[in-house]
Amino acid sequence: MIPIEWVCRRIATGSFLKRNPGVKEGYKFYPPKVELFFKDDANNDPQWSAEQLIAAKFCFAGLVIGQTEVDIMSHATQAIFEILEKSWLPQNCTLVDMKIEFGVDVTTKEIVLADVIDNDSWRLWPSGDRSQQKDKQSYRDLKEVTPEGLQMVKKNFEWVAERVELLLKSESQCRVVVLMGSTSDLGHCEKIKKACGNFGIPCELRVTSAHKGPDETLRIKAEYEGDGIPTVFVAVAGRSNGLGPVMCGNTAYPVISCPPLTPDWGAQDVWSSLRLPSGLGCSTILSPEGSAQFAAQIFGLNNHLVWSKLRASILNTWISLKQADKKIRECNL
Repeated sequence: MIPIEWVCRRIATGSFLKRNPGVKEGYKFYPPKVELFFKDDANNDPQWSAEQLIAAKFCFAGLVIGQTEVDIMSHATQAIFEILEKSWLPQNCTLVDMKIEFGVDVTTKEIVLADVIDNDSWRLWPSGDRSQQKDKQSYRDLKEVTPEGLQMVKKNFEWVAERVELLLKSESQCRVVVLMGSTSDLGHCEKIKKACGNFGIPCELRVTSAHKGPDETLRIKAEYEGDGIPTVFVAVAGRSNGLGPVMCGNTAYPVISCPPLTPDWGAQDVWSSLRLPSGLGCSTILSPEGSAQFAAQIFGLNNHLVWSKLRASILNTWISLKQADKKIRECNL
């Protein structure tokens, strides 16, 4: 366990106000503000700067805590906070701030979350109202510990426990429907489906040709429009892509063209996806994984579970680049 407590704040309250006179309670930080405190009970856990942490040259499981590790913990703290914040919003509850700690995996030498995030780790204000706080701060604020006060704290914890179970659920459904011009494009479409699965998005594959069977194409479109499930259509058609533009011109749902380009005619074929008549807003993404990610970004606007997977993916990519850069720098020494 690294003896540093990382705090992420969206709203100024508590100790932050004492350390920053003049800042009014309720001030919002954009992006969330990340602070770190050295765990030292004798000195009341003093606030540290990133430079102090780097200068301390802590070593755990053979890993020296340097600039790279500090940056990873800082970015991870913000990402974890934002994911939890997004998860609490559907419950009409504001995540005010949060504290966590990290450690080092003795096998991989990687920075890992080494903490349990519970009702002692955050501040929760239903409807953004501090007077309704449901976290452990309600216990700390008791001027005198009474049976009535403890009962109130117990009810607050029960309230949180009931709603934590809802954080892994979403009231917003979503679905990607991949329309392929022929089964020769199946491999391309299966990559899209696999990538959708990484974001927890159900994906269905269908075969239809806007050139050879436009009536069936529009019938399939109407089938998915009729059940009320938010849907993104991905059109996969080689050569002359009529599937994407035809779908886009006949539905209010988002349509993504993801043509399976070939080396011989790809440079010419792609224009059927890019040069569209006026009034069409069909996007074109050549990568199967990219088209799934774009669909996830659309759904993430209203689905916190999908959004959270996207946010985690962004963090993991950032960490991978940071670690790769460190490895290259070490090779240069």
